[in-house]
Amino acid sequence: MVFNRFTDRRDAGRRLAAKLEAWANRPDVVVLALPRGGVPVAFEVARSLAAPLDVCVVRKLGVPGQEELAMGAIASGGTRVINQDIVAVLNLDADTVEHVTRRETLELERREATYRGSRAALPIADRTVILVDDGMATGSSVLAAVLALRHRAPDRIIVAVPVAARSVADRLREVADAVICVLEPDALDGVSMWYIDFDQTRDDEVRNLLGAAQPAVAAAAGAAQQPATGQLVTLDADGVPLLADLVVPVSASGLVIFVHGSGSSRRSTRNRHVAATLQRAGLATLLLDLLTADEDQIDQRTRHLRFDIGLLTGRVVAVIDRAADDHRLRALPIGLFGASTGAAAALFAAARRPARVRAVVSRGGRPDLAGSALPLVRAPTLLIVGGRDYDVLELNRSALAALATEKRLEIVPEATHLFEEPGALERVARLATDWFVRHLKPDATHGSTQSEGQ
Repeated sequence: MVFNRFTDRRDAGRRLAAKLEAWANRPDVVVLALPRGGVPVAFEVARSLAAPLDVCVVRKLGVPGQEELAMGAIASGGTRVINQDIVAVLNLDADTVEHVTRRETLELERREATYRGSRAALPIADRTVILVDDGMATGSSVLAAVLALRHRAPDRIIVAVPVAARSVADRLREVADAVICVLEPDALDGVSMWYIDFDQTRDDEVRNLLGAAQPAVAAAAGAAQQPATGQLVTLDADGVPLLADLVVPVSASGLVIFVHGSGSSRRSTRNRHVAATLQRAGLATLLLDLLTADEDQIDQRTRHLRFDIGLLTGRVVAVIDRAADDHRLRALPIGLFGASTGAAAALFAAARRPARVRAVVSRGGRPDLAGSALPLVRAPTLLIVGGRDYDVLELNRSALAALATEKRLEIVPEATHLFEEPGALERVARLATDWFVRHLKPDATHGSTQSEGQ
């Protein structure tokens, strides 16, 4: 007997959406459904996340005479993936491959027109794609979709299904950035076994749900993304008045304090860009000047205060403590976003306030300057470095080895120290938002894993 069955696909979608709340209210997220059965599930996911919904139609390119054997696949957006090993082993010529491709392309276009009507396909380049189906028995359709979608240059692909055999989910984790399942039994015995109602989804139901998703998502996004309130505040850091820009979205889920370094200030355009992305994800932000106006003038001449990690750390700790005095902030879990030498101060502060600081992100930072504090940090820590920031990259690798908490080094390809290259800063903002949204919630726990991404 199968326990924990879903009532129907809509029920499965609602339960799946609860596992995906870290991606709610994110302007970079797109939900794609594999029709037909994946659409009712994805509709509930998109509505819950306030994300746009579209279909990803996949057609297998079957070998003539052995149609169940795939030599490739095509998918929405004009992408095609060919298994060159199958083509070579069966000695298939180019004309055969093109003939099958043309035939399946016509069927794909027919289905897209049936489902989507006159609406254009949603763009997914540089966005986070959540790919949804009603379950994975073999995972072949989802695998084909992931491989095809990669050619459209999304930032990330998250596979999300209500149920999948554990071995199938693990296999998909090798090609997708993440695989999220409500249920992962050792043996599946067919997707339908996990539903009370598993009636076939009709074409008209797909059309209706895609049409209904547009106003439903807009309404949810409007409710979730009410205008944030912003103000200039003065914070008392042990008798030293510090200026800060505070933005608190409605129903904020966490507070991110920006720790500037190396002559920067709360007016940093790069950090303001990241802060705006965090605010859209429902996080409060505090961009502050760690030096007074007089101290900043001195530092412009001597350049020594920006490297006074003890001074900067003391002020960050004082600001963390002051947050408890503000009724809007006292209940919010805190994250620290450090840049340059500010990253070291952020890590020292995290080590000194382990109960308050729940996550740390460093952008092009100098975590190595935190030295003895690194093994004491409990907060999950993400280090983001440009792929062409060679010296800083090596320093971050050394710091990563010294951290004893959940940690990750994320390398932004071709980016230099200031992330001025096209798309580089947007990548930083998305990475930071993912990290903070994941860890700044009441049930977030500290871990002890290490990874390096690119």
